[in-house]
Amino acid sequence: MRSSIIKEEIDKAGARGLLRADGLKDADFKKPFIGVASAYSEIVPGHINLRKLTDLVKKGIKDSGGIPFEFGMPGICDGIAMGHQGMRYSLPSRDIIADSVELMVSSHLFDGWVGVTNCDKITPGMLMAAGRVNIPAAMVTGGPMEPGEYKGKKLDLISIFEAIGSYKKGEITEKELKEIEKRSCPGAGACAGLFTANSMACMTEALGLSLPGSATVHANDKKKEEIAYHTGKLIVELVKKDLKPRDIVTKNSFENAIRVDMGIGGSSNTALHLPAVANAFGIVLPLSLFDKLSKETPHLVNLRPGGPFFMRDFDDAGGIPQILIRLKDKLNLETKTIMGDTLGDVLKKVKLVKSDTIRNVDNPYHKHGGIAILKGNLAPNGSVVKQTAVSEKIMKFEGKAKVFDSEEAATKAILAGKIKPGMVVVIRYEGPKGGPGMREMLEPTSLIAGMGLSESVALITDGRFSGGTRGPCIGHVSPEAFDKGPIAALKDGDIIKIDIPKRKLEVQLTKKEIETRLKDAKPPKKDIPGMLLRYRKLVSSADKGAVLE
Repeated sequence: MRSSIIKEEIDKAGARGLLRADGLKDADFKKPFIGVASAYSEIVPGHINLRKLTDLVKKGIKDSGGIPFEFGMPGICDGIAMGHQGMRYSLPSRDIIADSVELMVSSHLFDGWVGVTNCDKITPGMLMAAGRVNIPAAMVTGGPMEPGEYKGKKLDLISIFEAIGSYKKGEITEKELKEIEKRSCPGAGACAGLFTANSMACMTEALGLSLPGSATVHANDKKKEEIAYHTGKLIVELVKKDLKPRDIVTKNSFENAIRVDMGIGGSSNTALHLPAVANAFGIVLPLSLFDKLSKETPHLVNLRPGGPFFMRDFDDAGGIPQILIRLKDKLNLETKTIMGDTLGDVLKKVKLVKSDTIRNVDNPYHKHGGIAILKGNLAPNGSVVKQTAVSEKIMKFEGKAKVFDSEEAATKAILAGKIKPGMVVVIRYEGPKGGPGMREMLEPTSLIAGMGLSESVALITDGRFSGGTRGPCIGHVSPEAFDKGPIAALKDGDIIKIDIPKRKLEVQLTKKEIETRLKDAKPPKKDIPGMLLRYRKLVSSADKGAVLE
């Protein structure tokens, strides 16, 4: 065992003395040391149930003959950080989480570790750490939140953001807005639709790093507690077998995960996080692969924000195993899982169940998968759109640019009623470097939707979107404005053409016109505090996963 160095070597008596201060006895030094990275906090709704799950993981470890060592992880609630400067810290936190796990696991020579995780950046951060450190690891995702309800209609966090737009338009009263605010988020868990948190939990299961069937089990479900306990027991077995993440996760595993992503209509942020996770495993996932697999993979479950169903409906219909069994002919069945068996072995135990929520491949909601990658003279290196959340009426769109150099400026204009049908809202200098931090543009996109403009107004940005964004919203435009990408050349009134079926994002300007304008383009001056300035210097472009270089 890795930990034998500090358990057995005579000159490591000092380390053992300190471990005895933790309460260890002689017999404990013969057992595997297991780290438990817990994202529990009292601020993030997706994390408030992790205290109990963490304790159950530790109990499973103890009952299987291991010694658990819990340590904490930072975690940001994107919904609370949304629409202000706090969102600049969200994406950087992903890499800080990966760094933090690496620091704790490597410095203390743990033999294996379990990530008790949930929400947008915490789960990909822990997956990145699993690939980097490459000692036995397993994930427990905290589970979705139940939907809320008001006047017989199911609600989630996005219902609140869109209700703000409806209120500003005069369609609902302030009292109704307050009731929606009070009723949309009824308790623990990741927000109730297929937004980024739940998308990444599904990706974790699809990659084989969490227990089969675990991703969609809700935060308030007793089955989640059983999953935590059994994962604790399992990690001790993984240590004994020396089964590491890189033994489990391969390029084929990532291709399977992308196909699942396309089949469920996952968040556009998966096109940012999966390449970053793959990078930690020494694997390259180009955006072109997402587009290729999207064209080959039908969209089988129409979840919020693009459709009417919630994660509760998805879980009741069987969750990820029911997607895998339907996509079986398109998957590599030789990939492994943390159970030690292959995906093919797992699917032998899964029976296809008919459902009103999950469709079969011969009757999909959409012929192609959730994400499309657009290119053109406005995004030479690519951009990302969640096409299954876009109305068929606006899959092709041409409009006049209305350009803003910050999210705040765009939001102010939308609230002031300055955005009209036929416009393309452009929000730039919000990329990984330009922000810095690549903020999510949920406030402006939700206001547009709430004001009834989601079929007549488009939005493009070098920032990104919440997994809850719907409509013709194109993000991750690369190169970003800060790097003198063509988006920095745009002016009010420029004609922008969006053609999602043909994967085109273009502006009616010649190459020479763009080059001439870019000579005069300057990023707005910003007061950038400590770590964000460091992040700006190190971060790569969005098309490469915004990893630190």
